[in-house]
Amino acid sequence: MNFLKRVLTAIVLIPVVLLLVLRAPVVVLALVAGAVALLAVREFLALAKAYGIQPLDASTYVFVGLFFLFLAFTPGGDKPLLSTGLFLYALGLAAVLSPFLFLTIAMRRGDLRSAFPAALTSVFAFGYIALPLGSLAQLREQWTGAILVLYLLLSVWAADILAYFVGKTLGRHLMSPRISPKKTWEGAAGSMLAGLGVGVLLWKYALLISTAMLNAHLIERRDGYFALQKPPLWPILLLSAAINVAAQLGDLVESLIKRGANVKDSGAILPGHGGMLDRIDALLFAAPVLWFFAAWRVLQ
Repeated sequence: MNFLKRVLTAIVLIPVVLLLVLRAPVVVLALVAGAVALLAVREFLALAKAYGIQPLDASTYVFVGLFFLFLAFTPGGDKPLLSTGLFLYALGLAAVLSPFLFLTIAMRRGDLRSAFPAALTSVFAFGYIALPLGSLAQLREQWTGAILVLYLLLSVWAADILAYFVGKTLGRHLMSPRISPKKTWEGAAGSMLAGLGVGVLLWKYALLISTAMLNAHLIERRDGYFALQKPPLWPILLLSAAINVAAQLGDLVESLIKRGANVKDSGAILPGHGGMLDRIDALLFAAPVLWFFAAWRVLQ
């Protein structure tokens, strides 16, 4: 029954996510990413309470919300270089200010022993959830943004699916039994093969896929890949491998947090999938990897 719920939820959500990525204006995508971030932050703060921490709930929500409002309504959407620079400015400013801001707010607490853990939790929530999802939204603004985000999502989804089936059927050697008892090295290998496979297929058919989506009015020309000469394959393989390793680490890190909190899922908002944080844990580590690659390309 849980597997059926998982499949049905995916059937409903995947087309919605793809339409948002391909067709929605960047401002809408940034606002949706902000909403997802707030839901995930809510679940993370609930997990923190299981560690005996009394988090700064309202302050964290406001800080994360303002960050995504900045991303949504700053100029530069049609100028990738300007957009990337503004994102770096926002990222750096928010990262520098957040420790001081949350510690200042925590000073008002009667029990000062709870002030530092509460501020630390808010800073971590911002860095762990908001910044990666912000990088995902900003990635969409860059040249070939739709193809990049599509590549990222397909890589993570395919790797997750193949890891599940390979691990279930062939898994014998446990990867990290204390943190995630069901994850195996065989499943991890299947995940890597899937990630590399998506990278190779997209490298080979990027022009064809972009042309088909352009003709179907799913993307604008700037959002697809239309170069007649293919780039070398080896950078795509390295990038796909790095994204896969990051995604698997993201999954393990969230499992570590849940294991310490003694809970199975971060929430129950998505039937069969658990909470929002459960669904995006791999993306939180994988998105910055692709963002750095795309930003490096833009800033060259």
